[in-house]
This record gives sequence, C-alpha cells and structure tokens, in this order.
Amino acid sequence: MTDGTESTPEDGAPAGHRSRRRVAALAGCAVLLAGPAVLAVVRLFGWDDGTWWALPMSGLPYAALLCVLLLGAAAALREKWLGAAAAVLVLLQLWWLAPRFLPDGTDAPAGAPRLRVATSNNFMGQISPKALVDLVREQRIDVLAVEEQSDSAAAALDAAGIRDLLPHRERPAGDDTALYTRLPVSSAADPAWPYPNLTVDVSGHPVQLVAVHTYYPLGDTRRWAEGLHRLAAAAPGRTRNAVLLGDFNATLDHKPMRDLIDTGLADTHEELGAGLFPTWPEDHPDFRGVPPVIQIDHVLHGSALTAVDVSEHALPRTDHRAVVAELAVRG
Repeated sequence: MTDGTESTPEDGAPAGHRSRRRVAALAGCAVLLAGPAVLAVVRLFGWDDGTWWALPMSGLPYAALLCVLLLGAAAALREKWLGAAAAVLVLLQLWWLAPRFLPDGTDAPAGAPRLRVATSNNFMGQISPKALVDLVREQRIDVLAVEEQSDSAAAALDAAGIRDLLPHRERPAGDDTALYTRLPVSSAADPAWPYPNLTVDVSGHPVQLVAVHTYYPLGDTRRWAEGLHRLAAAAPGRTRNAVLLGDFNATLDHKPMRDLIDTGLADTHEELGAGLFPTWPEDHPDFRGVPPVIQIDHVLHGSALTAVDVSEHALPRTDHRAVVAELAVRG
C-alpha cells in the first residue's frame, strides 16, 4: 500500500513534475530543430530559387549554430533520437560551412601584378562621398563598383575628388550601378553581361569587370533570382579573367548564387577562409542597433586571378559595409 503521495527524488521535485518538464523540454527542442531541418531540405533541393524561401535561407549559418546548441541539449536530456537528428544536421551544416573557414591554400605567383577592387552600396546615394573617396585613396583602389548611385550622388562623388583618383568610368544612362577605374580601359562593355562592365589592362593582362546589383528578394524573389540567372547565363566562356563585384543580395547558401559560382568563379571571402564576415545591415534606419548579420556583398573572380586579401569597411550613411579585395592576376 502507498500513502497516496508522489515520490520525491533527491533534487526535491516530484517525479511527475520532472517527467512533465522533460517532455516539455523535448517538445521545445524538437520544435526548434524543425526549423534548421526544413532549411536543410530547402537547400538540398534548391527550393529557394525564386521563392520566399530565399529569405530564411540567408540565415542558414545561424541555423547551424542552433543545431549545435540543440545537440548539447539532447545530450543533457539523454534523448538519443533527438541527439541523432541534431548530429546529422550539424554534420550536414559543417559540410556546407567548413570550407568558408578554411583558406584554399592557393598562393599568388611571385611577381604577379595586383588588382585592388572595392564595392560599395551607396544606399540610394546617401553615402558620405568624402568617406568613399577617402577609402579609395587610403586603400589604393584600382577599380570601384558602386550600387544605388543617383545622378546627384555621382556629381557629389566627382566634387569630392573621385575623378582625380579613378578617371575612367562606365555608368549606362538610367542605371544606378557604375564602375570607376584608374586603369586603362582596353575594350568597351560586353552586351552579354546584364550589368555595367568594362575591360581594363592590368600590366598587360585584360581583366573584365562587372558591377553587380541584383534586386532584393524581400521585394520580389522571382525578379531577384532572374538577375542571378542572367549572370549565370552570360558567364560561360567569360569567367576566366572576369571579376564580378557588388551587391548580389545573396549569400553563398542561395541556389542561384551557387549556380553562378559553379560557372567557373570563386568567392574571394570563401577562398581566403573569411566566408562568414557579414556586410549587411550596417546602421540601417529600420534596424537600429542591429549589427551586420549576412554576407551579401561579394567579389567573385575567375581562374586567371587569385585572392590575396579581403576586408570590410563601415562608411557613414550607408547600410552596407564596403568590401575591398586584392587579387593577383596570373595571366
């Protein structure tokens, strides 16, 4: 016979209460694990291509971190099935993310000429023109790509001295994206590329530069994907000596971005093991106090170039960090 009371373990909580807490904890962990699991399936099948899945896909690296935490929680709860599911997701995420932490080990040939490029989204022309010109001067930039550049902002940039540093430019009428360069322009724009482009001479080597600014997926995911599709369609046969730089509005986890890179391009951040350095949002008026969390500004290059260095720079009155990259031109 019993006295009708619940047994009390050493921690002082009735066994029934402990059981209910454990069930609640397991349920919470399972719900949290469902998010990364769904994102993993979306990435595996490329379902973010032109769909609203492109938005949560931007946060995939953070889902990987959540999986690690849930793996620890499953171990603490001694729940094998939950732990196994979390472990599988952690391994899958590591398969995708680990290369971004590891430099590929390719050394620039001794004596290879260097090309220093930068990209800056100027936030509807609101960026401080002096700050951008100072960046070009201090970083010894050879080529600058700007996005969201209005006519008045272009004039302000000229007044701040950009023409003295980078006298040549390609900015089609009505386009908010432009290229500035100090290097001799060896050929006009190639109409096959859907964005402003030109070819410069780097110590006798032609390098084709393309300033990229795709539409943002929050506005229209189909239009966003189409911009990347058009780049991928133009890329075959044109990537070897190409540099594509700008605001791609895509991370390395988005399928259209991966398809573009697979045409024969390398991402400079990933090549140098810096593939998780975010560039947006930087002091965005709608996200006050939120630091950059996703990397959507990129410098891609073809096989005739090798990444040497890459860095990110906060500039006044823009919501993107500028990216500066140094590339060695191998031939």
